[in-house]
This record gives sequence, structure tokens and C-alpha cells, in this order.
Amino acid sequence: MSADALQQSALAPLLAVARAVSFSKGARLVRQGEAARGAFLIRDGEAEAQVSLPGGGMLGVASFAAGAMFGEMALIERGVCSATVVAKTDVDGWFVGRDDFRALVASRDARALEVQGAITRTLAERLRALNAKVREHPAQEDRLVREQPPAGDPLAAVKRSERASFDWRTYLPLLPFFEGFDAEEIGELVGSSQVLELPRGAWLFAQGQPAPACFLVLRGAAEVFTQAKGRERRVAIAGPGELVGFMATLDGVAHGGNARVRESATLLELPREALLAIYSGSSAASVSLQHAIQRSLLKAMARTNTLLTRLISHDRLARAEDKAQELETALHAQIWRAQES
Repeated sequence: MSADALQQSALAPLLAVARAVSFSKGARLVRQGEAARGAFLIRDGEAEAQVSLPGGGMLGVASFAAGAMFGEMALIERGVCSATVVAKTDVDGWFVGRDDFRALVASRDARALEVQGAITRTLAERLRALNAKVREHPAQEDRLVREQPPAGDPLAAVKRSERASFDWRTYLPLLPFFEGFDAEEIGELVGSSQVLELPRGAWLFAQGQPAPACFLVLRGAAEVFTQAKGRERRVAIAGPGELVGFMATLDGVAHGGNARVRESATLLELPREALLAIYSGSSAASVSLQHAIQRSLLKAMARTNTLLTRLISHDRLARAEDKAQELETALHAQIWRAQES
């Protein structure tokens, strides 16, 4: 991540809780496999991320020059370093610890929230790039397209309601999406939402369609998948407490994939305008929502990384070493990986 992704005013609170660090040429800033403790911002010098290959040797997966930041994902969640970062020259910079950053965000300092938002956008951009790379490679689980997507909005004629066949509001605190929310914050987020109850096979949205809202699964499940060249690939099965279609909704872009109901489902529709008003704010609900979105992104990233790992193994077995190395570079260039529970 480049420091240019953050305005200078947003860097100030980071540097206020950072400590200066220096490394001699050849020193290791972080080691592959160790717990990630925070982020590094390089002031002067150059560093390279390298990963150990199964057959021996090292693969360079990323380079960092003055002004670059790496390890920023460790500020929002615990994880491990998926690569070793080595100083190619003498390096001076700053280190920001996770606990210090989380305390800053908890204070609801507007600039700290801006930094957190920039990190979330970076994570979303990386996830899109990885998903695009994954789509380029055939996978064993690919299948023939079973059903063509609808031409228009599949939910245009679907009835919305504030009620459902069960008391969904008392059920919300039990959902993993609302971890860390209090009752007032939950009420603020769902205040403008409505409920949809859909049968198995119903479409939520199709690739290329606008994203005026995203959907929180309350009951049942939704299948997220892509289609290309007459074949389709399942991306995820989203169950209770999982958010569907949120990346496109937050960014105001077309959906990059498809979603339909896997099992008869009850879904909470979160309109984009209301969602953005809270997500971009500085209230307690804003902080909780940002953390929930980050958790959703990290879960999606973990799924993509699992598929990448399978594709790498498949290419190696097929002796397609060039393709395997390309995917390996994409996998480990993230520097940080979520810690397995």
C-alpha cells in the first residue's frame, strides 16, 4: 500500500502512535510464518518480500520503496506473515502496532477512521485483483452453466416487508456479523432495511447488474458464483450472518458475480445510501460496521486464498510451473494472511 493512498493529514495519527525503526542492509523486517504484529511505513530505503518455495530457493513477490506501507492488514486483524521482508538497502521508517491502532480507532478520531477506511479499500482492491486472477485459471470444480441469469433486476417484483415468518429482530444479536454491536447500533444499521423471503433457486443479482443494496442472510443460504465461457464456478455459500454483494454496493459498481438462493432464505436488504451514511460516519455504529465489513472481506479473502492454493497444487501436478509460480507470487504478495482459528 502506498502512503499516497492516505492523505498526509490521515498519516498524522498513525505516526503519533508509531515508533521509529531502522534496519541494516540484509536485515529481516518480518519473517515468513511469524505472527504479524502491525504495519511498517518506509521513510528511506528499499525492501523486498520473499517466500520460501517447497522445492527450495526463494521467490521475490513484492518490492517496497520509500513511502510504501506493508503489513497494514495486521492493524485490523490478527494473522501471520506469509513472506519474509528483507532490507535491500539500509531502511529507516516507522512501525505501528495493532493494539495502538485499535485504541486510536476506538477513540473515533476522524483521521484514524480515514486510515481504517483506506485499509479496507486496499483489502477490497486486492481481493478483486486476486479473484480476477483466479477466474483466468480453470479449476476442477468448474461446471457447465445450469441457468442463464435474468436480463433485469430479479428482485424488481419481490415483495419487501418489515416483518417475516419469525421474529428476526431478536435474532440479530446472535448472528456473527453483529459481533461487537450493541442493541442501539444494530437498530441504527437495520432501521432502513427490509426483509425478503425467497424460495430455493431465486436470483438475488447477476454479474454486471447495478448494486443498489446488499443482503444479510438471516436464515437459509445463498450461493455466490461466477460464469464465463459457458462454465460456472461456486465462490461461496453464504449462511446466516453473512453479507452478500457488499463490495459492489459500497463501491457503487456493478456486481462482479452472481447470487441465488441455495436454500429457502430470509434476507435483510440493506440499501446502499443508508449503508454508506453509517459506514462513512464517525458514530459508534460506524466503527462497528467498519469492523464487520473488514471481517467479511477477510473471510472472502481466505476463501480466495484456499482456491489459489488448490490451483497452485493442480498446476504443479500438471507440471505447469510457470502458471504455478504466477499464482504463488499473487498468493504471497499479500505479505499477511489471516490467522487460522
